[in-house]
Amino acid sequence: MGPSLPLFILALISLSRPCLCSYREDPFHFDLRQTCVHDCPTTTTHHHPYSGVSNIWNDLDVMPENMFEFEYDDEIRSRQNNAPAPAGSTVVDVDDFGAKANGSDDSKAFKEAWEFACNTSQGAVMVVPRNKIYHLKPVDFSGPCNSPLTLKIFGTIKATANHSDYRRRQWLYFDNVQNLRVEGGGIINGNGRTWWLNSCKINTTLPCSEAPTAVTFSQCSNLRVARLQIKNSQQMHLSFKKCVDVKVLDLFVIAPGNSPNTDGIHVTGTHNIHIKNCVIRTGDDCISIVSGSQNVRATDITCGPGHGISIGSLGAGNSSAYVSNVIVKRATLSGTANGVRIKTWQGGSGYAKNIEFQDIMVHNVSNPIIIDQYYCDHHKSPCSKQVSAVQVSNIVYKNIRGTSASNVALKFNCSQMYPCREIFLQNVAITSSQEDKEEHIAEASCSNIRLSYRGNVSPPC
Repeated sequence: MGPSLPLFILALISLSRPCLCSYREDPFHFDLRQTCVHDCPTTTTHHHPYSGVSNIWNDLDVMPENMFEFEYDDEIRSRQNNAPAPAGSTVVDVDDFGAKANGSDDSKAFKEAWEFACNTSQGAVMVVPRNKIYHLKPVDFSGPCNSPLTLKIFGTIKATANHSDYRRRQWLYFDNVQNLRVEGGGIINGNGRTWWLNSCKINTTLPCSEAPTAVTFSQCSNLRVARLQIKNSQQMHLSFKKCVDVKVLDLFVIAPGNSPNTDGIHVTGTHNIHIKNCVIRTGDDCISIVSGSQNVRATDITCGPGHGISIGSLGAGNSSAYVSNVIVKRATLSGTANGVRIKTWQGGSGYAKNIEFQDIMVHNVSNPIIIDQYYCDHHKSPCSKQVSAVQVSNIVYKNIRGTSASNVALKFNCSQMYPCREIFLQNVAITSSQEDKEEHIAEASCSNIRLSYRGNVSPPC
């Protein structure tokens, strides 16, 4: 690969991003021009993400560890790989604790290196050296630690393939750690192929069971995760659970588009998190935001393949769910099953409110804009009709453009008992990418929704 190719690819990525717009940051108080109530039949479009599954595995067999290295700017990589440790910090190299990177299990060495770094009183930098592949069983990286800690991943961390090693459904688990940075430009490889082959979504004769999440941060605060490649997770790639004050920057998250349940970034019960400048290409939601999360920002996101960017699912099993104050801004979605989606189960309660989707480009996306309050996992038993629902309100769709792979570009399938309220559409222009559609005009399907328009909206409800 020539030296000019990375710059060329980065230029193409930059050109594909949507234009920036100078709108107020608070999207929830603009004047309402039109108000209407819709109760019309909903058209259902089915998209099966697992078609052609028998052909995906060969791609993995030839995927080199560093095939996506060009995603990182050379100057950034130079800084991150050669940056000195913070003044006064103790450098803790996993090799000094017995890590071999020879195909054997290095879990014990990583655990001991972490415990030493965590107990250091003047700050520590734990280093995973470059140009090496370390194999790990599930490891808990537990806190609280005595001082700020940085985990520098320069090499590759790869999961063991033996399912019996995973008594709990996490692989790399960071628990109750404050003032933590995880970065370095290296690779975290979940080695998920054998888990996917045993999924009931791939082989319907098998019982459904959970697979491990590759990287979990639980009850962490003042956390920064940056400049990493996370690939081929067993199930979810990266999960933030009950965390506070989180920055997620410059990640490349990838798995085959047919890999089951491989969400890119999953946010649950987390407050004050900013996900920025991430490329996510997986077999499920690029970003999923579920109950207990508030003050969530996702900006400059590239998504696809996958299931799009989702709020939910919320309210499963008649549970209460609460999500508020979410902004998704400057995102490009290509070839995904959904674009920007809110999905709730019947029988739940709570709310999804104060959510803005702004400056979004969609390219050949099956459901570019969708609220589905009758969401049901069709791989389980059919969902019965129920009267309660999560209340969806104060949702803004602003400056959303592109093409729909289905006839229906806007789909609002809201609850009859708890209709969607205060739904605002501003400057929406989505056409159909289907060849047989006259003039490529898309449609809207809107049920039980109270909405307002501003500017041009096409297709309208």
